[in-house]
Amino acid sequence: MKTMTCQQLAGACGMQFHADTWEKMAQLSKQHGTEMFNKGDKPHLDAMEKMKELMNKPEEMKEWFDKKQKEFDALREDK
Repeated sequence: MKTMTCQQLAGACGMQFHADTWEKMAQLSKQHGTEMFNKGDKPHLDAMEKMKELMNKPEEMKEWFDKKQKEFDALREDK
C-alpha cells in the first residue's frame, strides 16, 4: 500500500489516498475530485481548471500522467 495526497496529484488539499496500484490511486483521486466538484469547492475547481487546460494538450497530459505514475512507483510501501 502506498500513499499520495490530493496535492501530489494536482489537487488542492492534503487528503491522503492509499492504494496498491497506480490505477487505483488515480481512481481514488478522480472520485475525490468528483466529490469536491459536486460540493463546489473553489480551490479544487481551480485545480480542475488547470488540469482541464492540460488535457487539451495530449502530449503534455501524457507526460504529466507518466511522471505521476513514476512518482507513485518510486514511493515506499506504507508501514
